[in-house]
Amino acid sequence: MSDQHSPRTPYGDAPSTAPATSAPPAPPAAAPAPRTDDDAALREDLHRVRAEVGKAVVGQDGAVTGLLVALLAGGHVLLEGVPGVAKTLLVRSLSHALRLETTRVQFTPDLMPGDVTGSLVYDASTSGFVFREGPVFTNLLLADEINRTPPKTQSALLEAMEERQVSVDGVSRPLPDPFLVAATQNPVEYEGTYTLPEAQLDRFLLKLVLDLPERDAEIEVLRRHSAGFSPRRLEDAGLRPVLDAQRLAQARAAVARVGASDDVIAYAVDLARATRAAPSVRVGVSPRGTTALLAASKAWAWLLDAPGVTPDHLQTMALPVLRHRLQLRPEAELEGVTADAVLRSVLQQVQVPI
Repeated sequence: MSDQHSPRTPYGDAPSTAPATSAPPAPPAAAPAPRTDDDAALREDLHRVRAEVGKAVVGQDGAVTGLLVALLAGGHVLLEGVPGVAKTLLVRSLSHALRLETTRVQFTPDLMPGDVTGSLVYDASTSGFVFREGPVFTNLLLADEINRTPPKTQSALLEAMEERQVSVDGVSRPLPDPFLVAATQNPVEYEGTYTLPEAQLDRFLLKLVLDLPERDAEIEVLRRHSAGFSPRRLEDAGLRPVLDAQRLAQARAAVARVGASDDVIAYAVDLARATRAAPSVRVGVSPRGTTALLAASKAWAWLLDAPGVTPDHLQTMALPVLRHRLQLRPEAELEGVTADAVLRSVLQQVQVPI
């Protein structure tokens, strides 16, 4: 696979051919997933999606890859970054390139659950109540600054994220497919915010950290704006749709066929168990986190055209999948220990299957 088509990892760097530990990756013992010409075409289309998003968003290749991994694995994404690093533009550009409907909700302290999921309203013409769909009835929901709204409204997303449906007045209404929640939060401004409950954090497949762009990337951003680029007019930037929901569903079916050997599955469990035994951790990765790690690794392996999941794929996805699932001890946080540091230590200590 050429460098120009090689996806970036959720860290933003190119995929490494060596694992994070010294031991070599184990070849998958499970039967490799059957490869077809259509799989290759789907993979090429997803690489083109990345290129199209790059016409509007500069310097966030890792976040683009992370969102694609989440779509392929059927998960949701928590985007963390200071204001102004193109979180909203990233989601809008991706939905445009995929021909998906997107809705943005600005979460505020006075936002009510019905403002997100929808509610029953009185229809004078029929003298009865009808359900009016909320913004959650979309393909890509951008929940902007989700930690600025009270837990009651945050929890309104729980059923939608887990069950892909909304229940109002005893009636369950399915959400469109695909459905992805991309929630953003500001990591430096905590006044007037509400910490996301652990139950909701665990519903996010990935937590992606969007850093400030490098100098060259920031120069390119200003150059494009100087040339007339407007984030409100994506068509003017030459952004074209290259995939649709039907083709995306085919890609997700191909990802589901990617295999993992017993050794690789056991390695994923060992990583999770090691987080529970880490001295700086109060609550480690749950079995749901382990299944999320495997699901994301399968999507990443498929994007790389690998015959099966290897330990290297698990190591690549470990930080974005697991960082928000760790609860550190208060004394460790006071000492400056971070979830990423704990996970890097775990990756170095856990034996890789050979």
